[in-house]
Amino acid sequence: MALHHRLLGLGARLAWRIARPRTIGVRAVLLDPADRVALLRHTYIDGWYLPGGGVHKGEAIAHALVRELAEELAVADARVERVLGVYHNRREGKDDHVIVYVARAPDDMLRGADTLEVAEVGWFAPDALPPGTTPATKRRIEEWRRGDTGGGDW
Repeated sequence: MALHHRLLGLGARLAWRIARPRTIGVRAVLLDPADRVALLRHTYIDGWYLPGGGVHKGEAIAHALVRELAEELAVADARVERVLGVYHNRREGKDDHVIVYVARAPDDMLRGADTLEVAEVGWFAPDALPPGTTPATKRRIEEWRRGDTGGGDW
């Protein structure tokens, strides 16, 4: 199934290069009670990422965050602490705006909820991220650690 998802992702990225859609995404620096950060690996792309995804047409951004945390990590009761920042991402041919929240999970229970999309999940100390953590993910975590409000390029 991972090959199927990788091929679909490649097709989507090619279509985005032609159509250049404007999209809105949401991600979370999701923390457990020990201030570890939740990261996940998808089945269709390499690297460790912050949980999140696209905001559906007609969907509130805050609702998209709740939906994505439930779909990807089976976390349904995270508490949003603040907006970390709003970023512009032009990779993959899209004109994407990504809103990143800082949220806290009530406990350290974490599992990949959608096994077709999520290959692996885990809690990681901010100073001991796994190999393959994407550069943008590292930047967002560092901004959180410094107490910054981010913005600009993804």
